[in-house]
Amino acid sequence: MDKTGASASERSHFIRQIIEEDIASGKYGGKVITRFPPEPNGYLHIGHAKSICLNFGLAFQYHGRCHLRFDDTNPMKENLEYVESIKEDVRWLGFDWKGHEYFASDYFDQLYEYAIELIKSGNAYVDSLSPEQIRHYRGTLSEPGKPSPYRDRSVEENLELFGKMRKGEFAEGECVLRAKIDMSSPNIVMRDPTLYRIRYRHHHRSGGKWCIYPMYDFAHCLSDSIEGITHSLCSLEFENNRELYDWILDKLNVYHPKQIEFARLNLSHTVLSKRKLIRLVEGGYVDGWDDPRMPTISGFKRRGYTPASIRDFCERIGVARRDSMVDLALLEHCVREDLNKHAMRVMVVLRPLRVVIDNYPENDTELLTAINNPEDREMGTRQVPFSRVIYIERDDFMEDPPKKFFRLAPGREVRLRYAYFIRCTDVIRDESGQISELRCTYDPATRGGDSPDGRKVKATLHWVSAAHAVRATVRLYDHLFIVENPAEEEDFTACINPGSLETLEGCMLEPGLENTPPGLRYQFERLGYFYADHKDSAPGRPVFNRIVTLRDTWARIQKQQQKK
Repeated sequence: MDKTGASASERSHFIRQIIEEDIASGKYGGKVITRFPPEPNGYLHIGHAKSICLNFGLAFQYHGRCHLRFDDTNPMKENLEYVESIKEDVRWLGFDWKGHEYFASDYFDQLYEYAIELIKSGNAYVDSLSPEQIRHYRGTLSEPGKPSPYRDRSVEENLELFGKMRKGEFAEGECVLRAKIDMSSPNIVMRDPTLYRIRYRHHHRSGGKWCIYPMYDFAHCLSDSIEGITHSLCSLEFENNRELYDWILDKLNVYHPKQIEFARLNLSHTVLSKRKLIRLVEGGYVDGWDDPRMPTISGFKRRGYTPASIRDFCERIGVARRDSMVDLALLEHCVREDLNKHAMRVMVVLRPLRVVIDNYPENDTELLTAINNPEDREMGTRQVPFSRVIYIERDDFMEDPPKKFFRLAPGREVRLRYAYFIRCTDVIRDESGQISELRCTYDPATRGGDSPDGRKVKATLHWVSAAHAVRATVRLYDHLFIVENPAEEEDFTACINPGSLETLEGCMLEPGLENTPPGLRYQFERLGYFYADHKDSAPGRPVFNRIVTLRDTWARIQKQQQKK
């Protein structure tokens, strides 16, 4: 069984099939060693979560191990802040690398020696073309490249020049080390790719020891080899790079893992490009990387998503060989399914309308029994106070209701959850003409919400006792973009949903929520699932974020598909 409780036979995919074939044939000694190799130059997003769940999940399923390896080969953008945030996100998702934490920078000395080997075997050379000239010489998809005039330097000259690069005797961009492969290859990646470049930058781990740094493609395959990785899982964008991955390992005659590509995650109504996410943050469109509207793991965490729901989502979408769009509604469905089982139900009024029950004793308060979660009776019950003055949702009353509106209206009777039947007798307006208060009566015989004479009502409303209500701030989050695929738009920021965040002050909570510790999740009855923001909320000063609404869009989509 995997972390979602599903067996391999229930949820198999082509990578599992490859691994099982390798185990059966005894390849790699029957071992399964995977790795999650983030670059520590940004925050992880839901696409990374798919890779984390896949790599750690496969290692768990086949009794192997998964390495957490930071590909820290570009000191211009990397720092320890990202390293720590990545580790925190992986742990939050429920995975443990069990001491197998590595950095590409751990291997800088060994990688340098591998580069020397390639020079000595005539498979690498120092090129003195400028970056612009290298791009020009590389050719296009329809035209072959042409050899650099420096391509045929002798081994001795290349060794000398590479040594000078190492000692810092050249300026940035003055020269690079390139693999000598095939400038006419139909795969542009193989047209003498760069292996090392000069960077006079402080590295977050090696400091100023190095002024030359390996390119990702060179460091990645060799790091896999050094660590004994068996199955190196990459997204489809690295499919063309597999030829270079194999070429480097074969030329050096070292241990050779198997690179396997899978489709990356594309999620509707969001963007996952790091460049676009940076623009959202730096442009002030969102409030930082952990804004609950962001598709980052830290954003989902602050929104209130659970690790179990994200793992379930990643398992449900499966692993395919070609890219496709996944509906955000499926992720929200997974969140609802998880929270429905575990979240405590409470009553909260977001847009309060005062209701006075004229025939209820003026100074009385009684405690009514409310169920914490009907899906889990072991969660028990709680007592909620009821009094003469209560708040209901403003949207639950209409003075002149349409035909299918069954909630409160003049002369109409409704049920108050866990309490009584009430009937509206009068509507009070303020000086501006707005409804400020309702006058109602109640039926004492309906305590608990049932009528002894069997009469029925068509609506049940949630409520909060005015004398005991706790004021709170509630943030209502919606999709960040109004179009399904904003990445395809000419200016994706023009598609930002102006209603993606609505902040409500003066919301009324039942009194048991006053000292809610940050990080707890609830179902606000009839309204959705909400999270006590771990950043802004505090006991006595609650701030709640809406995680998802109660409406299950994904379930509706599935029903529509079944009818076709």
